[in-house]
Amino acid sequence: MTTISLSPVEMMAGLGVLMVLFMVWRAGSRRAKAAAEAARSGGRFMSLAGRVLFTAGLIVVAQWLVITQAGTGWLLLAVLGLPALFASYTLTRALTVTTRDGRR
Repeated sequence: MTTISLSPVEMMAGLGVLMVLFMVWRAGSRRAKAAAEAARSGGRFMSLAGRVLFTAGLIVVAQWLVITQAGTGWLLLAVLGLPALFASYTLTRALTVTTRDGRR
């Protein structure tokens, strides 16, 4: 059997190569995680936009049916007023600035 004999310089060079490979591997995995998170957040936005458009379409169809078929009285008020209440509630919550005073 032959023994492997390495000089200290060769051992340090080998250790340096291993460290560089490890750092490249970690950087690649971090980049992959960041790309996956960006893709997920983009998908979430498109999913939210689709649900908003679908719900808005349902509201518009219901309002159109009530206005064209039986457009008088309390039914008309409910069909036009209820979505307005939900929209105003959502906008008010989104635009209200709240502060917390006091000690932590």
